[in-house]
Amino acid sequence: MKTVKYKTNINCEGCIKSVTPFLNVLDNVDNWKVDIENPDKILEVSLEDENQNVVIEAVKKAGYEIKEL
Repeated sequence: MKTVKYKTNINCEGCIKSVTPFLNVLDNVDNWKVDIENPDKILEVSLEDENQNVVIEAVKKAGYEIKEL
């Protein structure tokens, strides 16, 4: 298990709801959360493997910006 943090522009509960289906379908994501109180809107993801690209692609498909910290 590997935890990775990303800076995003997911900044409200509505944004979290819209990105949820994109992240929940990923096979290698164990769990995830977004800290919308943090100015960098930190997305923390627990991955079962090293494939971080699927997370980045999923968030971009949902229409949000994402950058690994």
